[in-house]
Amino acid sequence: MRFEHLVQINDPMMPLLPHLTRAQLWRGLVLRAEQPTQFVFGLAGFVILGRNHSAAQTTLTRTLDFGNFSVQDRVALTPPHQSLTHTDAGPTWPASRLTITIEEPQPEQVFLRFLYEFEGEDGSGELDAQTDALRRQAYKSADLDTVQRIRELAERGELD
Repeated sequence: MRFEHLVQINDPMMPLLPHLTRAQLWRGLVLRAEQPTQFVFGLAGFVILGRNHSAAQTTLTRTLDFGNFSVQDRVALTPPHQSLTHTDAGPTWPASRLTITIEEPQPEQVFLRFLYEFEGEDGSGELDAQTDALRRQAYKSADLDTVQRIRELAERGELD
């Protein structure tokens, strides 16, 4: 399955919506990688197993604890525009990849592009239409929650 969507961050048609800078958005994505319990519903805990820095990116290797199961993943942060999460396959889920990219087609016109990619449970990449629709809806909802959480952190001055 492949699912991609954009979330507009600043909308001139909605003046009451708090304005976020590209820098605040980036710091929010870094915090999402380093403190995932603040962003992921149902996440009981996490451990950062490793951290590698290079001139171009920082990579975190993590274990995410959801109580009944754990997930292993790696997050590559490429400042100041992209977070790429590779999740290892588990006993009941396929390996997957989530790419979050900050896009700014014009100054102060900022978007987040979310791209989900993974194989179907049978390895063919095919999902039935109902399952596919439910997953897309869940991903979009989680992404909107991420943006809302970043807005809350920015309003409190935690991303300045």
